[in-house]
Amino acid sequence: MAAQATKAPAEAGHQPPAPLRTAGQDGRQEGGELGNGLRPRHLTMLALGGVIGAGLFVGSGTGLRVAGPAIIVSYALAAGLALLVMRMLGELAANMPASGSFSVYAERALGKWAGFTAGWLYWWVTVIAIAIELIAAAGILHQWLPAVPQWAIAVVALAVFTTTNMLSVASFGEAEFWFAGIKVAAIIAFLALGVTAMCGGLPGVASPGLDNITGHGGFVPQGWHSIVAGLLAVVFAFGGMEVITMAAAESGDPARSVTKAVNSAIWRISLFYLGSIAVIVALLPWDSAEPGRSPYVAVLDRLGVPGAGRLIEVVVLIALLSAMNANLYGASRMAHSLASRGDAPRALLRTSPRGAPRLAVAASAAFGFCAIALDYGWPDRILPFLAKAMGGAMLFMWLTVAVAHLVLRRRLEREAPEALVVRMRGFPYLSWVAVAGIVVLLVLMALDAKARDQLAWSALLVLLLLGVAALRRRRA
Repeated sequence: MAAQATKAPAEAGHQPPAPLRTAGQDGRQEGGELGNGLRPRHLTMLALGGVIGAGLFVGSGTGLRVAGPAIIVSYALAAGLALLVMRMLGELAANMPASGSFSVYAERALGKWAGFTAGWLYWWVTVIAIAIELIAAAGILHQWLPAVPQWAIAVVALAVFTTTNMLSVASFGEAEFWFAGIKVAAIIAFLALGVTAMCGGLPGVASPGLDNITGHGGFVPQGWHSIVAGLLAVVFAFGGMEVITMAAAESGDPARSVTKAVNSAIWRISLFYLGSIAVIVALLPWDSAEPGRSPYVAVLDRLGVPGAGRLIEVVVLIALLSAMNANLYGASRMAHSLASRGDAPRALLRTSPRGAPRLAVAASAAFGFCAIALDYGWPDRILPFLAKAMGGAMLFMWLTVAVAHLVLRRRLEREAPEALVVRMRGFPYLSWVAVAGIVVLLVLMALDAKARDQLAWSALLVLLLLGVAALRRRRA
């Protein structure tokens, strides 16, 4: 679809950055046709569910094995950076709601080329994520229903979620509300059980005290450099939070809804994410962690919880389906936003009577259906290759958010100070801290042999999109 975007009318980057459009100036939706059926409770749970995914329930085992108990420092650093990005996005979304989120902000701050590149970068990596999550979820269900082919399960699952997203934004919000609710309930139950075990309150389970934190080689058994390695292993688990600012544009009161959701999400994510990792570190010897196996299962097995593996498998399945649902929503809204700005085929602007961009949803889901065929013909070969560009792309998008925030906040203070209904504390210092943190992570990826390949493919994708943007400018 990036190739098709070159055919759209282009006013391109030689023009000055787009003028500010605040919430009071019809800034809620660029296209003006999307619905507004999302409620504050939907946004709050969407913010929580967006970053509590399979990466936490399964991927945390890899980080624990890499850094030992010090992985909690890696998670704290990653969470701090992610929450800064969320805070910047929240301020921009409250003051200038737009379903294209950071792509729109990049265009207004830097020009058409930046919005085009950021928007298509997000759309591409998101539809790949949809395919990966779809195949993974179908694999779990196939284990439970071996008589049903995995490809058939994948087709049915994607068809259901595509239909849900085509009905109305309220149907998406309600589905995501319950998905996120189940994930949050699982984390709360794990925290309660873990804290009880740490205090010696479980019958037949002795409290480990600090043995697993200070023993087995100490708090930093692999050396202080392992914290950096652990940071690279866990930071990508925080991706997906940008969808809340897209969803805010389809709520009745964007400024109030996104502010409440971001404020609520910041402390809850800190509690659920860092709290559950702290419980794992305290109850599970780091050298017993197995990459690819959920440490949550290992902890529950140690506590004697029957069927721990199946319980976490259910939660992981829900996390995958939730992420796929949210990513389909995000990809379709980005496609609709790009079309409204002339950066994608105009047909993607069409919406249903309830304000759902059906063609944009169908176009975003189409790659998932293609991925099912690709995985069936070449299992475990095509999708891992496509996934190489995902990790670095997230950091490039975060960098776009930080730079756009630095530019637009200054412009708002100068041109429309009354529109700043929400202000990020610590500006501009915390924004520069976020920029520095992201740049450091990109440098670390370049120096790390395992992550260098991901960064190279992400950079190649960014350069390709920049080239298309430059070609559009010349044609204009």
